[in-house]
Amino acid sequence: MPNDLSLTAERTIELIDRDLSFLAFNRRVLSLSQQSSIPLLERLRYLCIVSSNLDEFFEVRASLHLSASKSDVQNFQYSSESYINLSLAAHELVADQYRIYNENLIPAFAKKGIHILGYNERDAEQTAWVKRYFDQEVRPLLIPVGLDPAHPFPQVANKSLNFIVRLKGKDALGRQNEIAIVKVPRVLPRLVKLPPKVSKNQTLLISLSSIIRAHLKDLFEGREVVHFSQFRVTRNSDLSVDEEDVRNLRTALRQSLEHRHYGEAVRLEVSAGCTEYLSDFLLREFDLPREALYPVSGPVNLVRLNQAIDLVANPALLFKPYSASFPLQLNPSASIFDQVSKGDVLFHQPFESFDGVLAFLREAVNDPNVLAIKQTIYRTGSNSELMDLLRQAVIKGKEVTAVVELKARFDEEANINWADRLEQIGAQVVYGVVGLKTHGKMLLITRREGKYLRHYAHLSTGNYNPMTAKLYTDISFLTKDPAITADVENIFIHLASQSTLPKLKTIWLAPFELQNKLIAIIDRVAKGVKAGVEGRIVLKMNSLTDERLAYALIQAARWGVRIDLIVRGACILPAQVPGVSERIKVRSIVGRFLEHTRVFYFRTGEEESLFLSSADWMNRNMLRRIELVWPVKDEKLKRRVIDECLVAYLLDTKDAWELGANGEYTQVIAKATEPALSAQQALMGRYAARSI
Repeated sequence: MPNDLSLTAERTIELIDRDLSFLAFNRRVLSLSQQSSIPLLERLRYLCIVSSNLDEFFEVRASLHLSASKSDVQNFQYSSESYINLSLAAHELVADQYRIYNENLIPAFAKKGIHILGYNERDAEQTAWVKRYFDQEVRPLLIPVGLDPAHPFPQVANKSLNFIVRLKGKDALGRQNEIAIVKVPRVLPRLVKLPPKVSKNQTLLISLSSIIRAHLKDLFEGREVVHFSQFRVTRNSDLSVDEEDVRNLRTALRQSLEHRHYGEAVRLEVSAGCTEYLSDFLLREFDLPREALYPVSGPVNLVRLNQAIDLVANPALLFKPYSASFPLQLNPSASIFDQVSKGDVLFHQPFESFDGVLAFLREAVNDPNVLAIKQTIYRTGSNSELMDLLRQAVIKGKEVTAVVELKARFDEEANINWADRLEQIGAQVVYGVVGLKTHGKMLLITRREGKYLRHYAHLSTGNYNPMTAKLYTDISFLTKDPAITADVENIFIHLASQSTLPKLKTIWLAPFELQNKLIAIIDRVAKGVKAGVEGRIVLKMNSLTDERLAYALIQAARWGVRIDLIVRGACILPAQVPGVSERIKVRSIVGRFLEHTRVFYFRTGEEESLFLSSADWMNRNMLRRIELVWPVKDEKLKRRVIDECLVAYLLDTKDAWELGANGEYTQVIAKATEPALSAQQALMGRYAARSI
């Protein structure tokens, strides 16, 4: 039985810590910033991506460990020990980041005539220009706050740039208040490009922190600046709303957003030269242990170095532009409804463009025979043609139902605004099921065809976001299959009315049955192997952190199933451990595009099953979200998905890393006699060739 399979392996092997595994993933991303074969500005971008990932990690995950370390309530997952282990790994990663920035990237930029000028590197003419810039653009927006009983420590927003200053002498009233805080407004650019007249035929950039540092004394006339440091505090930003106890979730979330920037502090970044006196002062102020202190040799916010990419504006230092082809299975000059009526359609983003989804919705909006459109909204972005098309559909008199996930982390505000705009013109806007996030990606079109109403569905492994569709690998799937579209219709009815969900014919749905269905099919493959039939499992996903599923895979491998896991990010399953998981291989692909497809393949003898999904194998996806798994039935499409999403990635010897029995990832190196193979590059070449 399903439960037997996952429980049999439990307690026989220790799983990998999910948060440490996530930090290990960021090490793999960071490695790209060191590869000389990658264009220089792209290397900088990877460095910034790691910083952005760490910001979100501290905002969401690290706070759980920190809170446990301060509390008497601790467990095997969150405790003082887990917090210390996590801090050690994070400190090592951050130290490597700044080492790469200072020792690799800065010299590499210098060779290209690109310099981020430090405080002591500017000549007289450049110093004068910076002084004028400070006086005209920066100083008017700065208000130093000297701390005393009437001026307590100011509210410091999450991830904002600030300075702490220690002063000598007395203030204007003769008091010896020695600490002052300077908050830096977010509206100021973090990098400034010097004009040609003072840059001497080079690209010269100056950080805002360097500009302010050079003129701190100007903010404190009559006082001596003894010590100072830039600092940045990261706060717990995971919104918490009791859905059972609010009348209007949208209103409650909007109110919670106002306080997100001032949650519990979890990390403090300061300059490497910050004195112990000042760092201790800040740690006390933010109630943080010393493990939360991160002294850095450079800007406290590497994310904002992304601005350098636009300021340098040198195409030779970027990846060659890739223009995705229109989905090759579709004829753009013919009706998409007619084409889908002849068979399922599948396209592989970003190698094929998201324009296929927009074209499908655009045709539906303008087709007088289309009566209703239903869609889930998770991350569409603040500017979205797709959302504008939904608004046009309402205006044209079609019934539009939007299931808007207001709790999509860090996209809450954009989704609230879209919900407002859709409701104002008459769309039916609902927020799914209380206590669950609607993460499944579904679009259902109801169309009159003669005497009958027909359904057309779009399902996707990724978001309805044209911008991320250029960067994330995903599968879009169009179908008129009556079984699949009937299931999608029933799911929409359930999300809107919260009525009892009828038994679905084809789709597996979380949180109701997905985890058990996956364990059952793993069990079926394992039992087939025990009976002497060959069994094979190949899975591709972003994360594998669900313990039941991990143990089920381990037990299946023990029974003889050969298993390949292509897991981009965190993976708690220890691979290739003798006597336990030697039949399981785990690899991670980290390349130009963010691997985002979820593809699940199971084979018992000659019987093959292939599924696509919106869900990673994480506990939250299985038990706390609305997620979809649907089958690929068409044999030609099945072979295509296996070839492009599984086989190509298992053969990758350029962007692949493999997890060893020691719990460490090692980069896969091609044999000296063979060329390195990149699945992403091969797919780019395949679709570029087919689009000519």
